[in-house]
Amino acid sequence: MKNLLVLFATVAALLSAMTAVAAALDTAPPVELIYKIKSSQKGIPVTGEVRMEWKTTESANGKKLYSVLSETTVALFGKVLSTTSNGSLNENGLSPDLFTEKRFRRAQMQTTFDRQNKRLLFSSGDPSINLQGGEQDRLSATWQVVALARQGGNSLAAGHEWKMIVAGIHDTDLWVFKVQERLNLRTELGDIEVLHIQRAPPQEAQGQHLDLWLAPSLDYYPVRISFVDANGDRIDQKISRINKL
Repeated sequence: MKNLLVLFATVAALLSAMTAVAAALDTAPPVELIYKIKSSQKGIPVTGEVRMEWKTTESANGKKLYSVLSETTVALFGKVLSTTSNGSLNENGLSPDLFTEKRFRRAQMQTTFDRQNKRLLFSSGDPSINLQGGEQDRLSATWQVVALARQGGNSLAAGHEWKMIVAGIHDTDLWVFKVQERLNLRTELGDIEVLHIQRAPPQEAQGQHLDLWLAPSLDYYPVRISFVDANGDRIDQKISRINKL
């Protein structure tokens, strides 16, 4: 009987901890973010604009949902990239159901998080992968970091890390985000105090570098995002407008 009581107490403690995590998750308010971009593609400078839209809603049965849309437009070519992420919010944070990617002159690709069968499915034809729980996609990962940073607040110190499995359109990869420093960032909206967070692949791996600059005074929205691919292509997007939804 004593062992049974200990087991019940342990289970209750775990459930209580999971509830606390879910309750503590603090997603950012819905917003439309407009960025100016400077890009280098195969050594050719490119300028344009990115429109990102982050929304949270609640379904008729009370389930919390999220959606993210990101559209990149450049001079001469128009819209060259559109990505979306849709899913729900639970004790793990953002829980994607579907990730899509549409590149210029290419067919749309999608990654499906099949929760019922616990499989990650790729329209690219690549082999499916087991879902373990907590996986993100390449778009939701940024907003998962935003929620985690909002949760950590001023207690976050340089060197703090978050690890997550992130799905693309072909496979998954382990992403490690590390807090770098707090600094002032000059933008079209003025000087903004930001928290710099970096994702870098292991030294032996050829992956994408991602830097985020989150603004605590602006709901921790990412006011600058920088991507550097393994081939040297770079996209740097800096905030120009923030429209609350």
